[in-house]
Amino acid sequence: MTISLILGGVKSGKSALAERVASATKLNVSYIATATADDLGMQQRIKHHQQDRPANWHTIEEPIHLAEQLQKHCTKNECVLVDCLTLWLTNLLMTDNEVLLKTEIAALLAALPCIKGELIFVSNETNMGIMPLGDLTRRYCDEIGLLHQAIATLSDTVVLTVAGLPHILKGTLDV
Repeated sequence: MTISLILGGVKSGKSALAERVASATKLNVSYIATATADDLGMQQRIKHHQQDRPANWHTIEEPIHLAEQLQKHCTKNECVLVDCLTLWLTNLLMTDNEVLLKTEIAALLAALPCIKGELIFVSNETNMGIMPLGDLTRRYCDEIGLLHQAIATLSDTVVLTVAGLPHILKGTLDV
């Protein structure tokens, strides 16, 4: 079992890198998509990602209950790619349900040590700029920063992708 966390900014190449890593495992790949198509721009992004994925990958759309899907699909001979944690956290924050937010984050972190197979998380690194204005945006940055730290601790590999170039922060990268 290995866990990888691939971070980067918007259009940094993190998803493409994660897809190459998943393909390199030579395992069956399940792709857990956390995005919701709430506007035309997001619909186009989702379509682009779908077209880029190999046709034999199994896609699971899960905007909220990520730990449940990981427990179902992370098996010995499977690679699971989650794209992405930032949209998953956004979906949870937008429910405006503090209990659901805390329960789902706790469930995810509790599930990770029991995962079998290969697991790859993609997430946006959003906390490299100035402190954002607005309560929800600051809350989001705090929550994603803490989530990244917790998952990085449990991960075998952590990579920061900048301009399409992977910078290994922890472990090794097999592509």
